[in-house]
Amino acid sequence: MTEPDIARRKELAAAIAEVEERIAAACAAAGRARDEVRLIGITKTFPAADAALLTDLGLRNLGENRDQEAGPKAAEVAELRPDAAPRWHMVGRLQRNKARSVVRWADEVQSVDSARLADALGRAMAAARDAGERTEPLDVLIQVSLDGDTARGGTPLGEVRALADHITHVGELRLRGVMAVAPLGDDPGTAFARLAQAAESLRADYPEADVVSAGMSHDLDQAIRHGSTCVRVGTALLGRRGLASP
Repeated sequence: MTEPDIARRKELAAAIAEVEERIAAACAAAGRARDEVRLIGITKTFPAADAALLTDLGLRNLGENRDQEAGPKAAEVAELRPDAAPRWHMVGRLQRNKARSVVRWADEVQSVDSARLADALGRAMAAARDAGERTEPLDVLIQVSLDGDTARGGTPLGEVRALADHITHVGELRLRGVMAVAPLGDDPGTAFARLAQAAESLRADYPEADVVSAGMSHDLDQAIRHGSTCVRVGTALLGRRGLASP
C-alpha cells in the first residue's frame, strides 16, 4: 500500500469512528440499540479505491446515486477486493430506462417512487434471472415525498399504500420499507416524524417492510430519534465531493 493510500485509510478510519460515535449517541438518546441502525457509505463522485478502503475498514454497505458511475465502480471494487462482496444500494432518482443496468450491480433500490418504475425493475429482474445474472429478488424501498413536491423524487404520503400493494404484485421485487430525504427548508425532525407515521402504517399491512432509510451527514441524529433504521452518509465519511471515478 502506498503512502497516500495509508494516509487516506487513516482519514477514513477516523471519519468512520466519528460517525459511529454519532450514531451510537443518537441511539442511546432515543433508547435504541446501536445495532438497530445500518450505516451506508455514500461513495458518489469518489473513486473505487475509497470504496475499497471502506470495505477494508468493515463497512459492508455502499450507496450510489447515479447508475452511470455506480456500475463501473462496483465492478472495479469487485476487482480490487474480490472477497469483500459489499452490498450496493441505489439511493438516487432512477429513470425507467436504467432499470436493466441497475439490476446488474444493485442489491437494493431505495428510490422506487412509481408503479411504472416498479414494473420496469420487475421486467429487468426477470431478464437478469433468465440470463443467469440474478438468483434472488431485488430488495426495494418506496421513496416518500415528505412535502408533496414529487419533482424532487418520491411518491406522496397518501399514495404509499397503493404503491406498496403494486410492488408486492410485481414479480422479482421484495418490498423492504421506505426511504426519504428531509425537504429543503423544513425541520428534519418534523419531516422524519411524518415518515415514521408512514412507515408504521406500512408495517401494519406488510410487517416485513421494516426498513426506514432516513438521515444523512447533517441530520442523521434527528432521523434516528424518529425511528430510522438506515442512515446514508457521504460527506461525514469521505469529505467534500471529489471527482467521479472514471
